[in-house]
This record gives sequence, C-alpha cells and structure tokens, in this order.
Amino acid sequence: MNLVRPRRLSPGQTVGLVAPSSAANEPERLRFAVETIESLGFRVRPGAHLFDREGYLAGGDAARAADLNAMFADDGIDVVWCARGGYGASRLLPLLDFGPMRANPKPLLGYSDITALHMALHTKAGLVSFHGPVAWRAFTPYTLEQLTQVVMMPRAPVRLGAPPAFEARPGQVEWENRVTTLVPGRARGPLIGGNLCLMAHLVGTPYFPDLRGAILFLEDVDEPHYRIDRMLTQLWLAGALDGLAGIAFGKFTEGGPSASFVQNRVLEDILAERCQTLKIPAVAGLMIGHVENQTTVPVGCLGELDADARTLTLLEPGVS
Repeated sequence: MNLVRPRRLSPGQTVGLVAPSSAANEPERLRFAVETIESLGFRVRPGAHLFDREGYLAGGDAARAADLNAMFADDGIDVVWCARGGYGASRLLPLLDFGPMRANPKPLLGYSDITALHMALHTKAGLVSFHGPVAWRAFTPYTLEQLTQVVMMPRAPVRLGAPPAFEARPGQVEWENRVTTLVPGRARGPLIGGNLCLMAHLVGTPYFPDLRGAILFLEDVDEPHYRIDRMLTQLWLAGALDGLAGIAFGKFTEGGPSASFVQNRVLEDILAERCQTLKIPAVAGLMIGHVENQTTVPVGCLGELDADARTLTLLEPGVS
C-alpha cells in the first residue's frame, strides 16, 4: 500500500484532542493538555468523550472509537493529538473507519499505548502517523525542536533521537544519554515500531506490520529486564523479525533488574544478543520513549541506521 502523507502542522490549525487509551488520573491533567497545545499556537477542540471514565479506560470502547472516527471525518480538524497513553487503544481497532482515515489524512500524534493506532493506520490505511509526545506533558526545548523539524517545518535528511547537547568538562562526561553500538553496520528501510509491549501484543493480529526490510524502533517503560527479554523472544519466535534491515532501540526507563532473580542480566546484553542472532545493525539509547527529551518518528517513512556512527536519519519528510 502506498504511503499517504498528511498535511504539515501550522500555527492556527485546529487540534482534535482525544483519549483513546487510559483515563487521566485527574481531570485537571486534561485541562493542562488543552493549554499546552494552545501554547504552541493551535486551537483545540476536545473530543466529545475526552473526559469520560470507565475504570482504567477513558470511557467505553465505542465512545473512544467514535471520537477518533469523528476527528478524522471532520474537515474542521487538522490534527489528531492523543492526550495520553496507558492501555486500551488496541481494543478500538475493529471499530475504526480506516477508509475515511486514508481519504482524509491527518497527523496523529502520541506514543506508548498509541503504538496500537500507529500500527493499525500503517497496515490498514497506509497513513504516516507520528510516534511522538502526548499532549498532557510539558514539552522541553529538545522535544519541541524534534517535533518541529518532523511535523511542522519538515527537513530531510534530519537526525532523529540524537542525545541532547551536553557540555563536557573535567570530571563530567555524558552518561545518561549516550547511544551505543550493539551490532555494527548500516541499513536503510521504513521506520516502523513503537512500544515493545504493544508490538509483542499485536503479533498474530491483522494489525501487525510486515517488518521485512524495515528499521524497527522500540522503547518501553516499567518493564524488568526479563520481560524485555521475553517480549523480544516472542517477536523472534513468531518470525516477526525475519528480514529486518536493522533495529534502533530507544529508552527502556523505570524498569531495571527484577527482584525475583538472584542473577540478573545487563539490558544491553539482552538487546545485543537478539540483534546478533539476527545479524543486523543495531543501536541502543536513542531519545525515543518515555523520556522528557523525546524525538518524533514518522511511522512508515524511509530512514537510515548507521550503527557505526550511532545515528538514525530520516531520509524523507513525513508530511506534505
């Protein structure tokens, strides 16, 4: 299916704000999200069910899907922005109208659980969507710059996910944000991926993408190392990684070794082992994931991974 690129973001456009996954812990966080997006120069139209709650979900499945379908069908909405992730987006996939979404393309922004929507839009509509910041978090200068160069003032080629600037001085070197080479080499292919848990969750469904020839990017949060190992092993055993061109790992935050095991494994060893088995270029540590300084990745667009130089480069714009 040929890629469809939505129109770029511009100040003054109208953002449709939706909550396809979890409910906000506090309604005030949604009002904060509205104000955050308005501060970027956009008008905001909340989804009809934005403030709904049904247990840990932001309303019933039919209501959340209706908000998404309505935003894409409404010619007065230019951008669809997700308030937060959490859980629940995959429950909506059979209820979404992918034909109108392809015919009326708009940028969809979000990450984490929103990976389910990115994969569905890619597989069922061929629509470029954007793995990037959700609306209810403050945007750092880095996050805003990355968003701008991908979705608002697109440039190509452009580096994605490079560590933020760090001023080295005696006794201090960059430690928190450094990219490492897991397997050397270079690869080109469409950038496809998102949250590791969601990618593993979608295996065997009609919404899991064909990854042959792709550069897979992955991130996650709150996952002990053994679970990361388990999810990567699931993707491998299912054959989902066959024919990959390369892997670009982002951040795996707030996880770490498990207290359940006396012996634990270093995360970098877990990631490297799987990539060495596949014999494909791979890096780890890009600014993709649950981090304040976050890049934006256009799903489906051509990229280049240079594992020797530890860089990921977008080779074509994701918007028209």
